[in-house]
Amino acid sequence: MSNLMLRMLVAMQRRADDRGQTAVEYLGIIAVVVAIVLAVTGTSIGNTILQAILTQIGKIT
Repeated sequence: MSNLMLRMLVAMQRRADDRGQTAVEYLGIIAVVVAIVLAVTGTSIGNTILQAILTQIGKIT
């Protein structure tokens, strides 16, 4: 096998490995977003943020 072919095979293998890693990273990001949404909706923090936003909208209008 030539050196060029060997390099191409290694490069293709690395790209294939990256796909699985990217999926795991996306899953981690989704888990963090879900945790934040649950924390905001499950506590009074979410209501406080909503009231602050509505107050600011009221001031603008």
